[in-house]
Amino acid sequence: MSRTDPPTCGSAPSVTRRGFLRRGAAVAGGVAALAAALSPLKDLDADDLPSIERFLQKHYKEMTPTEMDAALARIRREVERRYNLRPEIRDIKPLDGVEFVYALNLSRCIGCRKCVHACVAENNQSRAPEIQYIRVLEMPRGTTDIEKGDHHYERPRVPDAEHYYMPVQCHQCAKPPCVKVCPVEATWQEPDGITVIDYDWCIGCRYCEAACPYWARRFNFTQPRLSGEQINPQMSYLSNRPRQQGVMEKCHFCLHRTRQGRMPACLEACPVGARKFGNVLDADSSVAKILQTKRVFVLKEEAGTLPRFFYYFDERHPRSGPADAGHPEPLGPRPPVDEPAADWGGDA
Repeated sequence: MSRTDPPTCGSAPSVTRRGFLRRGAAVAGGVAALAAALSPLKDLDADDLPSIERFLQKHYKEMTPTEMDAALARIRREVERRYNLRPEIRDIKPLDGVEFVYALNLSRCIGCRKCVHACVAENNQSRAPEIQYIRVLEMPRGTTDIEKGDHHYERPRVPDAEHYYMPVQCHQCAKPPCVKVCPVEATWQEPDGITVIDYDWCIGCRYCEAACPYWARRFNFTQPRLSGEQINPQMSYLSNRPRQQGVMEKCHFCLHRTRQGRMPACLEACPVGARKFGNVLDADSSVAKILQTKRVFVLKEEAGTLPRFFYYFDERHPRSGPADAGHPEPLGPRPPVDEPAADWGGDA
């Protein structure tokens, strides 16, 4: 075949200069894209990268006792290396015949936010930025519509005579929408009613945050920051062990305390006794009696989530005005406390 003859069928195609440059540009673009995708890794500390042990760890429900012991030992080493202290970390299981319920007396709450900061200290939440599980809303009298509440209020003294205060946190719903949307089953409901998160299994998609109607979930956009002096060394795998960047977290009813017969930190910090907590299956518990005798209500009942967090007003006092939507009007002015309302520092 001469040089001028066209190529016959089945012969190898020749590479033109234009085709070579096109393929070269595509390869260069791919390399540049890969370099850009990996560039954030250069800013990570060694402690920020997941270990092989954590990466290969099984789902919580699939781990054997031996595998759980190995996971707890790994977490213990990580905490000791990062914070220079040795924690006491356990996997505390739910108790039989227990279903935890919270009841909050809105007539007593004074908006001091002591519950907020007790929760932060107890549960090893990031201080910079500070993550808070509890949001206290300053509510105008005559309504229970939380869309009208203000959680950024700043006053020299609380409570304010024209408002009442409504703390909001995870409602530990019997039908939690957050559980349904998690694509990897990193969050689930335990037999005692507490919805938990396995921080090692969470992929940070934030679907659960979007599904929650109570603004109860928090996402770690950055590496949580707290010092060794701020660490609470009493930890549980499914509650207050330190979290990492890129995972969700939320209130878990202080299960490392409550499953051991103690009360949540927020309840113990309340100076006016507005919070009640206990086993609703125990007819003699304070929460069971409150549900039987008080006109309790839940937030966003229309969502059908069946919260285990109930609110009520103290009806033995005179009402200061007409009730809203069938709910009792909160009390009149309460004695002020001699301290300012603490600053709110949660994520928006």
